[in-house]
Amino acid sequence: MSREDYAALPEELILREVKVGKKVLVTTLLCPRKVCKRALGQLFRQRWNVEIDLRAIKTTLQMAELSCNTPQMNEKEVWVHCLAYNLIRLLMAQAAVQAAVHPRQLSFKHTVQLWSEWIARGLCKPSNTSIGLLFRLIGQLRVGNRPGRIEPRARKRRPKPYPWLKIPRPTARLRIAAHGHA
Repeated sequence: MSREDYAALPEELILREVKVGKKVLVTTLLCPRKVCKRALGQLFRQRWNVEIDLRAIKTTLQMAELSCNTPQMNEKEVWVHCLAYNLIRLLMAQAAVQAAVHPRQLSFKHTVQLWSEWIARGLCKPSNTSIGLLFRLIGQLRVGNRPGRIEPRARKRRPKPYPWLKIPRPTARLRIAAHGHA
């Protein structure tokens, strides 16, 4: 954030606390007539979809670690992943219309796997009229309805016991050859 952006922020924020069930939500949506408690509670429950979407981008689309070396290329890599994510979601939306279901009921990973196989087999040619078959295949696998799902916020995998490689690999190999592993 630039100094100008920071200076443009207000000194104070007026917030509204709303108790929904057992949770207290804090929001800048101040007018209860415009946004009621029930609507705020529904928005809070929809956050689960946001977490699932971020996980899909990071794990399914393999963006957990960026592979580029410069900030400009990392930014491009993030935008390419966002484009791929949106294209997969478009496929899911089209399949959901054909299957008469909500797009959230379809599996993101299943769609990615089907699309990857579809491209690998060369079935995506413009003259090919079997795109309807792809939509039917995508629409077959449904995910479960998970209202009010609660998951622990903890990492399941433990970190590896090796240090970070902070020198060029050839230099590290020479050190290992001369002195052995640490």
